[in-house]
Amino acid sequence: MQDLDLKSLRLLVAVCDHANIKLAAEEAHIEPSAISKRIAQLEEQLGTQLLVRGRRGVEPTPMGLTLLEHARNMLFTAEQIKADVASFNRGIKGHVRLVASASAIGESLLDDLAEFMRDEANQNIKVDIEERYSKDLVRMVADGGASLGVCWDNVDFQGLERRPYRTDELALAVHIGHPLAGRKSVGFEQTLKYQHVGLPPATAVHTMLQRAAARAGQVMSYRAIVSNFDAELRVVAANLGISVIPRQIAERYARTREIRVVSLTDAWAKRRFAICFKAESSLQPAAARMVGFLGDRAAG
Repeated sequence: MQDLDLKSLRLLVAVCDHANIKLAAEEAHIEPSAISKRIAQLEEQLGTQLLVRGRRGVEPTPMGLTLLEHARNMLFTAEQIKADVASFNRGIKGHVRLVASASAIGESLLDDLAEFMRDEANQNIKVDIEERYSKDLVRMVADGGASLGVCWDNVDFQGLERRPYRTDELALAVHIGHPLAGRKSVGFEQTLKYQHVGLPPATAVHTMLQRAAARAGQVMSYRAIVSNFDAELRVVAANLGISVIPRQIAERYARTREIRVVSLTDAWAKRRFAICFKAESSLQPAAARMVGFLGDRAAG
């Protein structure tokens, strides 16, 4: 099969977005017949129909939907390549792609990166930041999709090198009317008779809490599984459950909502983050400079 043509994919995306070949042609400043010809060539190349005419205009077939998703990703990557080249032409001398867990991003990492980028010595370094689950970001760094990763150090780093970063503390967030709200500290086992709010099973903290509950011979009862810390704390503020969450994040919400933050006495509640990368010797200068800066910030 011949290589797919980016222009044809771009036109396919435009047709699907508008559900209309004529509108897509006007946007691209070409004739509708030219778009029809390119899509027909794609269909011949792939050996399957990509579009059908429906009541609301042109609609993608199931295969068309699959190709549409891939096309969007390919076009995004192509735009990123163009942007990176343009950045270097404007004088940016380095580009660091960093992936991090939600906990790292929600706490000190963004402040540290902002300080790094404010330094005059780093004015010519471009930084991209993306949130990923810990196991996914490790794989992404190992596969070369990112230069650096920042996550909890209690994960399988799959042979990646790493440097210590900051520490944090997990605590219990409860509604001010909850029976545990008057406690200064509590053991995790004592929370298991109440309904929890948690993050998805793919997250490192979900796995850790499940193991802690199993060690206590109990299981966790979840009232809700949500996608981020903000949603967790909204459910807690509604007095629908309690949540184990980084203290730094919980305390921000506790100032403005009816939430109390209770310390956990368990040793695992104290965590350390790590900066991971394939090999220090192979890091680009900009990425190596960032590793050093983040390590110094954590030590300081």
